[in-house]
Amino acid sequence: MIDDLYSAKLLRLAAEIPRVGRLAAPDGSAEKVSKLCGSRVVVDVAVEGDRVSDFAQDVKACALGQAAASVLGAHVIGATLPELERAANQFRAMLKEGGPPPDGRFSDLSMLAPVKDYPARHASTLLAFEAAAEAVRRATEFKDGGRTTPAGAA
Repeated sequence: MIDDLYSAKLLRLAAEIPRVGRLAAPDGSAEKVSKLCGSRVVVDVAVEGDRVSDFAQDVKACALGQAAASVLGAHVIGATLPELERAANQFRAMLKEGGPPPDGRFSDLSMLAPVKDYPARHASTLLAFEAAAEAVRRATEFKDGGRTTPAGAA
């Protein structure tokens, strides 16, 4: 069963996370930490209109969190906040409720379906998507005249 969790594809994704680092001048940033294991993801975004135009992530997580961050980094450019929120919600439902995998640009998350059998791993696996949605939310609020600073909490 554990072999299903740590497939060669998952480990390859974890080893090759795209868009690693930090942006020099992000429109929004967010940090998420798993209290259970200490995994941490910091996401920076730049937005043009309602779409992500640039993205960077600093990922200190287990292979599962790294694989999810890899899927995110590969497909996030051009995504809107509703797309990211939908993907995060579908991903959460897949892990916690056995729901179908996310569709659309983030459908590669389907390979993380076996994580549903390991509840202690759910939080770290979801971190990148939760941080990305929060960073875009902050960026769009700031650009719309909200009170959030561009750097957010990170």
